[in-house]
Amino acid sequence: MAKQTSYFPELKRNWWLKHSYFKKYMAREATVLPLMFFLVCLLAGLYSLLQGADSWQGWLQFMQNPLVIAINALAFIASLYHAWTFFQLFPRVMPLRVGGRLLPANLMVLGQWLGVLAVMGLAAWIFTGGQ
Repeated sequence: MAKQTSYFPELKRNWWLKHSYFKKYMAREATVLPLMFFLVCLLAGLYSLLQGADSWQGWLQFMQNPLVIAINALAFIASLYHAWTFFQLFPRVMPLRVGGRLLPANLMVLGQWLGVLAVMGLAAWIFTGGQ
C-alpha cells in the first residue's frame, strides 16, 4: 500500500512573518500573554485578601515591583490594541441598519470607544467614591 502524500507544502514556523496581515494577526493573538499575567495577579490578590493582612501586604509589595508595573502597563496597552482591532472588524462582521439605512462604520467604531470611555469613567467614579 502506497503512502499518501500531502497536496499542500509543509508550512515553516515563520510562515506568518512573510505578510503584514499575518504579523498583525499574530500580534493581536499575542495580546493574551500580558493579559493572562494581569489575571493571575488579580487572582493572587483576591487569594491574598482571603488569607489575611500579612498576605495582602505581601501582594501589595509584589504589585509595586517595577517589572510587575511594566507588565501590567503592557497588558493595558495590549487590551486597547485588542479592542481597537475588534472595533475595526465589528462593522464588517455585523453591519447595523437604522431606519433602513446602513450605519456608517466610523460611527459604530466611535460608539464603541465612547462605551469604553463611559465604562472607564464609571469605574473611576466608583473607585474614587463618587467624588
